[in-house]
Amino acid sequence: MDRRDFLMLRSGLAGNMAVLSCEQLYMRYVDARADGSDEALFQDLSDDLRSVRSVRLVHTSWLSDADLKRHVDAVLSKFRLNGGRIEH
Repeated sequence: MDRRDFLMLRSGLAGNMAVLSCEQLYMRYVDARADGSDEALFQDLSDDLRSVRSVRLVHTSWLSDADLKRHVDAVLSKFRLNGGRIEH
């Protein structure tokens, strides 16, 4: 499975919306933290979000890890500053 397909499911017209599973993101984060690639994971997520106008977060209870939440909040703040819309 492609990395991007694993993190986000695209829907809507011309990929205008993505669904981000926080559960899947958490699993990827644990793996990335173990091998030291966690910064790259969030850079990839930020890059992926550039191709959509809105993102819907699902399974947000998985953001209970403070470090993961800090990283996700930073990515989503940048997304919002660039005109993106967040749905919960």
